[in-house]
Amino acid sequence: MKGVILAGGTGSRMLPLTKVTNKHLLPIYNKPMIYYPLECMAKAGIEEVLLVTGGNNSGEFIRLLGNGREFGLKNLNYTYQEGAGGIAQALGLAEYFAGGDSILLILGDNILEYTIRESCKRFRHQGQGAKILLSQVENPKAYGVAEMEGESVKRIVEKPANPKSNWAVIGIYFYDDKVFDIVRTLKPSARNELEITDVNNAYIERGEMTADKVQGFWADAGENIDFYLKSCNMVAEHGANKDAK
Repeated sequence: MKGVILAGGTGSRMLPLTKVTNKHLLPIYNKPMIYYPLECMAKAGIEEVLLVTGGNNSGEFIRLLGNGREFGLKNLNYTYQEGAGGIAQALGLAEYFAGGDSILLILGDNILEYTIRESCKRFRHQGQGAKILLSQVENPKAYGVAEMEGESVKRIVEKPANPKSNWAVIGIYFYDDKVFDIVRTLKPSARNELEITDVNNAYIERGEMTADKVQGFWADAGENIDFYLKSCNMVAEHGANKDAK
């Protein structure tokens, strides 16, 4: 399995902090934000990672991260996303890197209290399809929400007006190599982006989607300045990427 981290975007919701830098380079407690998804990958046993970035500050990632060896990676690769075409479009840029392997995709502003090592093992055992991770949230209207039937996800609704659960789909996804075929079939949404929710619903329709509920906190550090502050405080108090209980 190979890893893909998305660290592009304009950071418009974090202005003026992002006026001269990419939001994923901002500090979360005592480390740059981008360190956390890289550590998450490494602790899950992923050794080859592609970082997708964009904008005017992409070169800063190479200066900061180099070849990724300090995180325990064999290789840290980089590619550039022009404009803002959505998460699924950015994932599509990783097809050559995946080379037929399955993918662990992490959004660069997502931080977890505990490692995802066990979810990685379960997905490898699953053998095909996809797996998403879920976390309970207080404001489900702001997220892609999983409509559950027992432990199974029947549908994901993006920013629902009347959420049927408070289980949000967080920005950590496992996909087999068929994901790139699905991305090629997508049509842009109303905001002119290729939506990752459409990718996930395609797997659900195929009956090839599983879901794990994460332990501990999940921080969406780049959502806005209030979430950013909360993320800093959560990491300071509890740590991040700890071994699961």
